[in-house]
Amino acid sequence: MPPRHRSSSGYRGVHVHPSDTFYVEIRSDGVRLSLGTFETAHKAVRAYDAAAWRLSRQCSQMNFDDDAQTCEQAQELAPPPQLVTDGNRQEPHRQQRRVLIAEADEQAMAEWRQRYPQDVADEKGFTCQLDRQAWPAI
Repeated sequence: MPPRHRSSSGYRGVHVHPSDTFYVEIRSDGVRLSLGTFETAHKAVRAYDAAAWRLSRQCSQMNFDDDAQTCEQAQELAPPPQLVTDGNRQEPHRQQRRVLIAEADEQAMAEWRQRYPQDVADEKGFTCQLDRQAWPAI
């Protein structure tokens, strides 16, 4: 009887991306560990099994039970997992929001300069006046 928790790829912990790559993750104590993206299902499955072996999972919780027999073999099959937390997932969204705000600000300033050229000229004159006060002629 196959294990109950198999994904759409047919393997435990392996998910198929639309680009025909295979994303692997494993959960441990309620934390999701990202194992990366692989070109073939077999490499992805081996990475999952190596991580499961490192986490002392039972053979019944792995896809194949004979890939890694020692810690060294598990290390060769898959690099240590990357911790994925809620903060890690939210950071790209924060960065994208900052970029969108900066772009909107640049656009608003460009429109302002185009609509109110006198304000731009007044600002430049004011800046020059401040510079002269700060750096008097010698």
